[in-house]
Amino acid sequence: MPKLKLVSTGGTIACLPGENGLMPGLTGSQLLEYADMPVFDVDCVDLFSMDSSNIQPEEWRVIAEEIKKSVEQGYGGVIVTHGTDTMAYTASMLSFMLLNIPIPVVMTGSQYPIVRPDSDGRKNLKDALIAARRMAGGVYVCFGGSFILGCRAVKTRTVSRNAFESINYPYIGTVANDAYVELYPHRPNGEFQFFDAIDERVALIKLIPGTSPAILEMLLNCDVKGVVVEAFGLGGVHNFRRDHAESIKKLVKGGIPVVLTSQCLYEASTPDIYEVSHALREAGVISAADMTTEAAVTKLMYALGHTKDLLEIRAKMQTDLCGELGVVAGE
Repeated sequence: MPKLKLVSTGGTIACLPGENGLMPGLTGSQLLEYADMPVFDVDCVDLFSMDSSNIQPEEWRVIAEEIKKSVEQGYGGVIVTHGTDTMAYTASMLSFMLLNIPIPVVMTGSQYPIVRPDSDGRKNLKDALIAARRMAGGVYVCFGGSFILGCRAVKTRTVSRNAFESINYPYIGTVANDAYVELYPHRPNGEFQFFDAIDERVALIKLIPGTSPAILEMLLNCDVKGVVVEAFGLGGVHNFRRDHAESIKKLVKGGIPVVLTSQCLYEASTPDIYEVSHALREAGVISAADMTTEAAVTKLMYALGHTKDLLEIRAKMQTDLCGELGVVAGE
C-alpha cells in the first residue's frame, strides 16, 4: 500500500469551541483519530491552523511546496484538510501550480467540526484516505461522498453536507463499501511541472445592473495586473448609458488582460453570440468559456506569473492545462 501524507491547514474540520466561536485547534494526528478506520502508513504535517477565509496566495505557495516535497519523498498520495470557504480556490490554484502531478492530492474538510459525533468530517476524511491510495495523479476535492476534479469544484451550499458540485465536468469517483470507485477517468497528460511564481494581483468584478464603468477603470491605478469580469448570461455587459465595453477596452489598452466569465454556474460563456458583446471581442477580452470563476481567477494568476504579454496570456488562458477548460463531449 502506498504511504500517505496528511497535510493539515485548519478549517472547520479541525475546529474546537472557543471564547468567540469555533476556531481550528486539532492537529492532523488528532484528526486521524476520528477517521472511523484503522490508519497506518500516514505521516502528518501541520502547516497552519487557520480559518480558510484567511488562506491566501502566501499559504498556497507553502501548501504547494509541501506537496512537491511529498512527491520527492516518495509518498503515494497526499490528503490536505482545509476549510470549505476557499477550498475551491486552493484546489484550482494547486491544479496549476502542481501541473500533471503524478500522485493524487485529495483535499477535504467538513461543514461541522470532526469532534461532533454527527460530523461529516469523519466520513470525508475516511473517504479521502481510501481514495488517495487508488486515484491517479491530480488534484481533487473529496466531499459528501463525491470526488471532483480540483479545477472544477465550486462550493454551492453554506451548511449542507453536499457542499461542493462539479461544474461542467463529470464527477471523478465515489467511495462504496469502503472502496474507491472510479466514475470518470482522469490522468496527468504530461510531465510534472511545479510553478509557484504566481502573480496574485488579480481582481474579480461581478457586474450588476447599473454598475459604474468607473469601478472598472479605477483598476488602472490599483496595481492590478489582471481582471476577471463576471458578466450577465453568455457574457453580456452594458453598452449604453454606462458603457462597460469601453471601460474594458481601456483596461486592455493599459496592458491589463480581461477575462470574461458568466454569473451562471453551468455551461460556457462567450462574447460571440449577441450584438451587445461585439465591442468586447473588438476590445480583446479573453473568454473563460466553461471554466469556473475560481479556475479563471487562479489560472490568470498562474498565467501572469509566466508573462505579462497579452498575446501569451491569451494563448495560455485558452489552452486546457488540467481539465479546467473545454466541455466534455456528451455533457
